[in-house]
Amino acid sequence: MELRSQVALVTGAGSGIGKAAAVKLAAAGAKVGVLGRTRSEIEKTADEIKRAGGEALVLEADVSDEAEMREALERLAGEFGRLDIVVANAGINGVWAPIDDLKPEEFDQTIAVNLRGTYLTFHTAVPHLKKQGGSVVVVSSINGNRSFNTPGATAYVATKAAQVAIVQQLALELGKHGIRVNAVCPGAIDTNIDDNTILRAGKETAVPVQFPKGDIPITGGRAGESEDVAEVILFLASERSRHVTGAPIFVDGGQGLLR
Repeated sequence: MELRSQVALVTGAGSGIGKAAAVKLAAAGAKVGVLGRTRSEIEKTADEIKRAGGEALVLEADVSDEAEMREALERLAGEFGRLDIVVANAGINGVWAPIDDLKPEEFDQTIAVNLRGTYLTFHTAVPHLKKQGGSVVVVSSINGNRSFNTPGATAYVATKAAQVAIVQQLALELGKHGIRVNAVCPGAIDTNIDDNTILRAGKETAVPVQFPKGDIPITGGRAGESEDVAEVILFLASERSRHVTGAPIFVDGGQGLLR
């Protein structure tokens, strides 16, 4: 229970990495605000935490909407009295298409959720974190940082590279307030994010490279699990990583090194 008395916010907490992180932080003693756009999903996450004896607050909000995020953070701080940990996980794959086919509104949607959402998470959470310090973990990706082979994913990789740049910039800016800022960069993880991906004309942008069957060396090719990323998030949220800030940590089983 190393996070006892601490309060955490997890965005995109309804499924995948966000859900695993929320459950993991709660199991370590944190009170968790589970934030997402789909109420039924975040309620399931909160119920799972409560059944295990933890405390959770359902926060229905769109990370790209300033008013909704501001209200959610005020509710969380009002309910639990403080904020110590933020996991900025909410994101979409969006539309993957050739650059001359990718519509401006499709590009804007990916930027709004992944990048504006990350900004608004910091913007609304940092005033609460400054009161006593804390830890922010941004969920980025190997895409845009180690790997650029996903057909048509221009908007997506732009947001993921930008997230790591934001982490490194803010690690310096916020260090004097006792706030650490780090990123996890997962590779292939067994989540449902691919269900929300729209791929058009993939053959036009795909590079003719054939990766080995075991392209995730540590597992022989099997994708990682959300729990694998959640373990690293817990480390970065806890005092065990007290001298770690501005670091992108790759949780990809070595996949990015081959790509």
